[in-house]
Amino acid sequence: MCRQPMPEPICLVENINGSLRVNDGAIDYLYGIDQPVVVVSVVGLYRTGKSYLMNRLAGKQTGFALGSTIESKTKGIWMWCVPHPTKAEHTLVLLDTEGLGDVDKGDSKNDAWIFCLAVLLSSTLVYNSRGTIENTALEKLHKNTHKNSSHAVESLACGSYVTELAEHIKIKLPSPAGDEDEDEQNDSKFVQYFPNFIWTVRDFVLELVIEKKGQITEDEYLNFALKLKKGCGKAINNYNLPRQCIRSYFPTRKCFVFPLPASQDNMAHLESLDERHICPDFLKATQHFCDYVFNESNVKTLKGGHRVTGRRLGHLVRLYVDTICSGKVPCLENAVVTMAQIENQAAVQEGLKVYQSGMEQVKSLFPVSTDKISAEHQRCSNVATTEFMKRSFKDETKEYLKSLSEEVDKYYFELLDQNMTMSEMKCSKLLSDLYKVMSEHLQQGEYTKPGGYELYCIHRDNIITQYHKQPDKGGKAEDVLEMFLSERSVEANCILQADKRLSENEKKIKEEREKAALIEQQKKAAEEKQMEMARLMEVEKKSQQERLLQMERKFEEEKHLQQEELNKALNSKLAEQKDLLEKGFKEKAEVMDLEIQQLKKEKEENSFFKEVVMPLVDVGKDLFSSVLQYDLERTKLKGLQNNSQLKVKFSQSSGRNENENKKRNIAASGDERVQAHTSSTSPSAV
Repeated sequence: MCRQPMPEPICLVENINGSLRVNDGAIDYLYGIDQPVVVVSVVGLYRTGKSYLMNRLAGKQTGFALGSTIESKTKGIWMWCVPHPTKAEHTLVLLDTEGLGDVDKGDSKNDAWIFCLAVLLSSTLVYNSRGTIENTALEKLHKNTHKNSSHAVESLACGSYVTELAEHIKIKLPSPAGDEDEDEQNDSKFVQYFPNFIWTVRDFVLELVIEKKGQITEDEYLNFALKLKKGCGKAINNYNLPRQCIRSYFPTRKCFVFPLPASQDNMAHLESLDERHICPDFLKATQHFCDYVFNESNVKTLKGGHRVTGRRLGHLVRLYVDTICSGKVPCLENAVVTMAQIENQAAVQEGLKVYQSGMEQVKSLFPVSTDKISAEHQRCSNVATTEFMKRSFKDETKEYLKSLSEEVDKYYFELLDQNMTMSEMKCSKLLSDLYKVMSEHLQQGEYTKPGGYELYCIHRDNIITQYHKQPDKGGKAEDVLEMFLSERSVEANCILQADKRLSENEKKIKEEREKAALIEQQKKAAEEKQMEMARLMEVEKKSQQERLLQMERKFEEEKHLQQEELNKALNSKLAEQKDLLEKGFKEKAEVMDLEIQQLKKEKEENSFFKEVVMPLVDVGKDLFSSVLQYDLERTKLKGLQNNSQLKVKFSQSSGRNENENKKRNIAASGDERVQAHTSSTSPSAV
């Protein structure tokens, strides 16, 4: 689990005076579980021993409240989250529901909603009853409603909780012109999304024997009890309806029978009873039941096969309860859409958070080389995309993946700007510090003596050599050096022209060399900039390819889950159709053909995805590359603007200093004037 194990059950959905309300504490606990959840719910009439089975699934003797009186102990829906005993990195969520038909409630109108919530939230639904599975047991699933009239008050059976599921759960919202055919099609899809069904029969004292067949299994006993009657008429239809719904709605059916656990005197103290005093056959049946649930219960999924984590289950509970309380009918399709919006928005923020956290380390080292920051960007971007993919689902238009990509790139380009700014500051300070000794020589007039130009060049070259030896200057190193040399060119030319040791011809040659060297440095800076841009493009291209590769894997994963969902439903329908044909219900079997063909059609459309939709990923690659090119070109232009502004700043600073020195030294003699002129440029201009 992702947090401390839950020591005891807590109320998940409160039922107060007939009104359902979510317990925020329980929802917050679910929000902290990132693991997939296997959700097992138990429903049934009150005082049938549901809570005992749930305690055994939790591996405990006590936990969910047991009672020994006619008063129901469980109100609403209680939850117990425990580490799954056989599936690593999974959480087993046990939901114990309020007993149906509790006489203490008086008004049982929300019994149906309790039952529906159990179906909607679980991956395995356990229906618990006592005695035998027969028509009486099925009729006990019926709830009575009372209609007032001027003549009398009559009690009418309105159909079982199972048969009413179609009224309380919708696969998708009906169209404005919805009709009965649409409702029937809606019902036929329940098998795709409903949980597996287990019927547990407590206090079973009969032998599993059927006349003319002999000994039978527990599952055969359930199928025998759910056998349909041939014929027409209201009585037969009422008999068949709950059975047909159980057969049609749930993808798998399983049955367990339990003998009496103990003597009548000990039944009231079952939770505290030592196992030595419990019937061995009862313990054996209980263990068999628990093993089946642990090994065969699947992870809870949403419509589309999307796996549910504890966090998503928390969203589902709140969404369904809020919908019921608003007087509306829960809709599976709406739940998926709403859940996808919540989860995908959170996935974008989580991915961005992971990226920003990962980039903090390289950010603390600024300035760094372009290779270093881009390599770190690629690594963190891949991690962010992976984190996004873990949480996101049903991002069919890639709206949220694109949003993450944009947010990551935006932050990345901000870091590039910060890195360049800090590189410029560091390089400028470095050259300023290195130039201080030359500045002193300049002020002392050492470069205005004969041969001063050669000494000046030696000192300047020494500065350049020391500058190149300094590590971690960042991407602005060559640009700032170009600015420095450009600024010093005026100074160098003045010293050159004042050097009396050189002839006019030598001065011209050296002046041309100065210009050539400056051009060479400008060329080197431009080439370095182009190489950096190419590296940025290559790294970002790889990052985008990784995003798209993960997107493709996500597509495949989601379609595979949908395929499994369709296969499960199709196999269930085919098995049911085969059974109907074997039992002689040819007309009912033929009616199922439409449902089966619809499922096969959906499978074909799922295959269409691989053949047509996936190649469109290449179009996405081109689109990403175009956006990337725009961003990088924008960054490049911004860098050129900064260089131009830097040149203007250097030029203006140099011009101001030169004019001021000229005014101060206008009356000076030749050598003194040269000295004043050549010292006009201050190191602060760098």
